[in-house]
Amino acid sequence: MQTRGVIYIHSSPSAVCPHVEWAIGRVLERSGSASQGVKLGWTPQHAERATMRAERAWTGYAGMGAEFAKALAQWPMLRFEITEDPSAGVDGERIMHVPGRGIYRAAMSAGGEIMIAEDRIRALLATTTSAEALRNGLDQLLGLEWDRELRPFRQAAGGTEQSWLSQVG
Repeated sequence: MQTRGVIYIHSSPSAVCPHVEWAIGRVLERSGSASQGVKLGWTPQHAERATMRAERAWTGYAGMGAEFAKALAQWPMLRFEITEDPSAGVDGERIMHVPGRGIYRAAMSAGGEIMIAEDRIRALLATTTSAEALRNGLDQLLGLEWDRELRPFRQAAGGTEQSWLSQVG
């Protein structure tokens, strides 16, 4: 199943940028793409001094977003976000990484909204004893802390141009 998504590198130290490109390229190569060396259009990240940002749309198979996230998580200082659109029989996905917090991963609707599985909501309801605990649990399930931390990095990006990475073959 073909799908598409976007890789957002919200902040990366300059010295790590080539490694990010190599990691993305390795995922594309493993998928059968003839990766000719991935080059991202890096620009300064104004929300954090001395870091760079880039974003790149991609097309490939369902589950490829998780492979990109696994490859990028090797550098714990990166802030990144990966989206994967839903495809036939497969939910979409949003994956966020923030230094010190690690990875947050959730299903995503066709409209880009986080979806929480029924069993996770039931487990939360079964284990909470107060309205405050329920609120905190829902915030956790929704990835609120990751979202809050990434918001200034998203806003500092402005309206940058996207180019596409494609799985070929």
